[in-house]
Amino acid sequence: MLELAQSLILNEEALNSLPENKRPVFIYEWLCFLNKVLVAAQKNDIRECQPRIVEQLMQQVQYGPGPPIRTLIGRNLATLFSVGDPFPLFNTVNRCNEVLKSKDETAKLATVVVIGALYERLGRLVGRSYEDTVQLLLKMLKNGDSQMRFEIMFTFEHIINGLGSAGNNIHREIFKLAKTYI
Repeated sequence: MLELAQSLILNEEALNSLPENKRPVFIYEWLCFLNKVLVAAQKNDIRECQPRIVEQLMQQVQYGPGPPIRTLIGRNLATLFSVGDPFPLFNTVNRCNEVLKSKDETAKLATVVVIGALYERLGRLVGRSYEDTVQLLLKMLKNGDSQMRFEIMFTFEHIINGLGSAGNNIHREIFKLAKTYI
């Protein structure tokens, strides 16, 4: 099973042939392999398969994976955009914002973790879309359960660290609402 998970692009045929209870392990192995390979990969090697990898990673977010998988998805997306072409980053952040507006709580939780990883590593590259993201997260913080609030607080930390002084205009809003949940 490990050798089938060792490629840049997820082997969906092998994944679908596995029983349901083995699929998360297969995805985890693929994400671990991707995490190791992307760091050492050259930009030219990644460019041709980057759109497919981004699509597969975002598909996994929709399934509402567990904590280790959602953390690896976020790391891999951040590494992919820093090593490969950063242009699709804007579309990915917008897709994440759309998921945050949806009703699926497990997908929202995974998306919050992914957003945190993206902003921490690529903060200033994201541009002004952080304002929309922060507003959505602030709204979710008010209505979320304890696990969601926990992840949102970590994501705020990542956003503030990633943006640095560029995000000064949102610091007050985050602090004002976050201090009520501390």
